[in-house]
Amino acid sequence: MLDWNLINFIDISGTFVFAVSGVMVGIKKQFDFFGVIILAFVTAIGGGTLRDILIGSTPVSWMKNEIYGLVILSAVPVCYFFSAQLRKVRRTFFLFDTVGIGLFTVLGVEKSLDFGLHPLIAVMMGVVSAVFGGILRDVLSNDVPLVFRKEVYAFACLAGALAYLGLSYLPISTVLNEIIAISVVISIRLLSLWYKWSIPFNPR
Repeated sequence: MLDWNLINFIDISGTFVFAVSGVMVGIKKQFDFFGVIILAFVTAIGGGTLRDILIGSTPVSWMKNEIYGLVILSAVPVCYFFSAQLRKVRRTFFLFDTVGIGLFTVLGVEKSLDFGLHPLIAVMMGVVSAVFGGILRDVLSNDVPLVFRKEVYAFACLAGALAYLGLSYLPISTVLNEIIAISVVISIRLLSLWYKWSIPFNPR
């Protein structure tokens, strides 16, 4: 079983909210039940799986404990039973996705630093953890991945990862650092929606 410290809580929370975002996309695209489950799994564990393989943490996290699979599966009935209510909330998908990338950014940085990787590599792994599951979700649902659009997505993760790294050199608690870094990611995403920020790339 998991040792329930904050980072494990972040891991499980991020897994659940990403699974919810995957299920919601599957419902919207009218996938069958099996398709929805597949989308939930790849969204929730895709980024963490790639991160663990790259840093040499094998077997990957979700293979070491059955709680990950149970958490992902629990998102399916939650979304099915409350799909009508969730559809009424215009930005529900955005919020679940935003919280998910915030949680997984911090988790990716922390785990990579614990493995003794260079801080800049840890920042990269934080971004990978956060965005790769969403990339798989969007590709499988025949959408252009959010990270490839003009939306402020990967940049928010990068800012949060750098914030965590910078704060780790200050005399503050790890818990406070985690909360601030997650808040940075979420705040940038919400502000980008509110003010319609984007990062265009139009070479001439």
